[in-house]
Amino acid sequence: MEIMNNWNQFLTAQGARPAAIDGASDGTAPIAAAPIADFGQSLTVSQLQDGFVAAITDQGLIGLNGDEAASFLHGQLTNDVEHLNQEQVRLAGYCTPKGRMLASFLMWRNATTIYLQLPRAIQPAIQKRLQMFVLRAKAKLHDASFDAANQVVLGLGGTQAGAALSAWFPALPATPFSKVEHALGTLLRVADAFGSARYEWLTSAATARDVWPQLAEKLAKGGNDCWQLSEIHAGIPQITAATQEQFVPQMVNFELLGGVNFKKGCYPGQEIVARSQYLGKLKRRTTLVSIADASVVAGGELFAVSDPEQPCGMVVNAAPNGVGGIDALVEMKLGAIEEGSSAAGAVRYGSAQGAAVQFLPMPYVLDALDL
Repeated sequence: MEIMNNWNQFLTAQGARPAAIDGASDGTAPIAAAPIADFGQSLTVSQLQDGFVAAITDQGLIGLNGDEAASFLHGQLTNDVEHLNQEQVRLAGYCTPKGRMLASFLMWRNATTIYLQLPRAIQPAIQKRLQMFVLRAKAKLHDASFDAANQVVLGLGGTQAGAALSAWFPALPATPFSKVEHALGTLLRVADAFGSARYEWLTSAATARDVWPQLAEKLAKGGNDCWQLSEIHAGIPQITAATQEQFVPQMVNFELLGGVNFKKGCYPGQEIVARSQYLGKLKRRTTLVSIADASVVAGGELFAVSDPEQPCGMVVNAAPNGVGGIDALVEMKLGAIEEGSSAAGAVRYGSAQGAAVQFLPMPYVLDALDL
């Protein structure tokens, strides 16, 4: 924790502003303990498109070691772990026996360790739950957030990001969801956004302090809000404390993103996830919207004006869009998505009289699974 405190203090000296913690809205939590929201103002989509570097301080990391780490995780998660190689990055879900998602992970490995990235706020409980099922398997879990090579996570994207990274990395990951290892850390290429590549650079605090000024000189600088906005525009959902056990994977497009392998063996909730896929019993998807209301939060409900008595959807992730409102991924009934896309103001936030929801183009096609 001291490492993270020192890194946050360094960022504070660069003008960072802390996020609110535990419901506090004034950002008065000690800066050393607080995740970094931004550097004085929220970045706009246009700034992200040009190029940005984000200090990501709200993500935790679970590490698994041992001869049976891959086979253990293979039996717990929605994606294939046993065939995950050292050049790949994958999404994976962790479900209840009823098929509802408890967590979503960004997953990769090196020669000795499999890593699962998830929100720091839910990491202890998820790590404890996974540990319960290890039993006699030769697998050990640990908090890898403060391992020497993973002390700091930087997020980069936009048209100028690749050129900026090339000052340290002679070769960048060639495709989304791939990675390279380097003396200065691990570089993950995640889902593209705004037509450009995005990267996560995991490195030591010492290296991050050295490279930050050079990156911030070339790129717009942001914090967790900036990175979350880029994730939202990439169409990548993340399960948080507010949305645990709300969705089966297909409701948040997880199988469209390669986060579910339907050919692998059993895992908690597998039967329900498979039934949802092949019998088409769900009629919900996640889509991209903008709402001119700064109070929008994950877990907030959406209402169709045509059916005001019951919610038609829920906010999955939300982030300030730099123009006074929020951009969000929202999980909704397909009928409400169609209605809202064709008629302005047909869907609203909080109640049928709340702020209007503006539907934006998704970065990928919502497959007609009739979910």
